[in-house]
Amino acid sequence: MRGLDWIMLWTLSLIWGGSFLFNEIALQGLPPLSIVWGRVALAALVLWVVLWVVERKAPPRALWPALLVMGLMNNAVPFTLFVLAQGQITGALASVLNAMTPIFTVLVAHGATADERLTGRKALGVGLGFGGVLVMMAGEGLGGAVPAMLACLGAALSYGLAGVWGRKFRAAGVSPLATATGQLTASSLLITPLWLGIDRPWAMKWPGAEPVLAVIALATLCSALAYLLFFRVLASAGSTAVSLVTFLIPLSAAGLGWLVLGEVLDLRHLVGLALILGGLWLIQGRRRHAWGKQA
Repeated sequence: MRGLDWIMLWTLSLIWGGSFLFNEIALQGLPPLSIVWGRVALAALVLWVVLWVVERKAPPRALWPALLVMGLMNNAVPFTLFVLAQGQITGALASVLNAMTPIFTVLVAHGATADERLTGRKALGVGLGFGGVLVMMAGEGLGGAVPAMLACLGAALSYGLAGVWGRKFRAAGVSPLATATGQLTASSLLITPLWLGIDRPWAMKWPGAEPVLAVIALATLCSALAYLLFFRVLASAGSTAVSLVTFLIPLSAAGLGWLVLGEVLDLRHLVGLALILGGLWLIQGRRRHAWGKQA
């Protein structure tokens, strides 16, 4: 990869790693659904402006049912589960569990596609990943952190399902920018009734400037700008290179959590992270030669 690609990749990892930090700040004054709704609705608005300037056309009407499913699996469900989980665990730990996303994607693709089957190397990587999760959960009771960690795993599984579902849009020739805009719009529509019914925003008190600014950062930086950076790196350096962000996000999230909030991962969490990253290396290592040809 070129130097500019590495800069964009590290920037993307900092932005997505920062989403866990912004979630924690937003939770100091806002309920979970308000955070998620603010993130997806504002991000959708920003991307509609960008889409109109760049492509001047909306996603085809026939694809909106599929976009609703994509918005549910890639935004509404995982965003909500992570925010709920971060009421009990740190953003650093949540980001480590988020690294299970490619491992779940491998399992979903094995069952749902004909061209992405499990190999011995992939199976070993999956085993290492789940071993890392078990190490992190060791010593935890049934309450407290365990439900939150399971919620993070549920979010990672939802991302994995979305990754396979997203193949529909590539096959239909829809641009990544249009797909991102459509899915964020769909997730906004799905969350709005729940947000109005549960959080009753008209009855809420002003949460303070910091939580509101955190939600704005989640929408503009961690969603809208992050998607644009992701697609830029994808076009410039290829899918194998951009997949490296999976390895970088936990490092960025842990570093930001330590720097801003003083959070420190326990030893078992670090061991679990090492096992998960080892599993990811095994799963993605088969494409190392292809990655080398991207430079």
